[in-house]
Amino acid sequence: MAKSRILVSTTNSLEGYKIVEYIDIVSTNVVNGSSFFSDWKASLTDIFGGRSGTYQRKLRKIYEEAIEELSEEAISLGANAVVGLKVDYGEISGKDTQMFMISAVGTAVKVVKL
Repeated sequence: MAKSRILVSTTNSLEGYKIVEYIDIVSTNVVNGSSFFSDWKASLTDIFGGRSGTYQRKLRKIYEEAIEELSEEAISLGANAVVGLKVDYGEISGKDTQMFMISAVGTAVKVVKL
């Protein structure tokens, strides 16, 4: 996936820019399953303590995918920025299955540099 060139911010404004048009709300959900091997490695961390690099990398990857998908949706609407970004992490599990989910939502806007 190519990186979109768009401003994305958790704030409702961008310093040094003026919002000239509010276009629409953009959102995405990214779900990624964890493998048996990942779960096994994480269980060792759970037993011995410490941080789970395996899960951290998975979460970072799906976070980046969510921001990329949100950016692409905003660009397709004619926006050059997303403001008010909100990200929510979740877990879907059951029947020997565990998946991570990230939901992201923001407002697609057009901005001009001051």
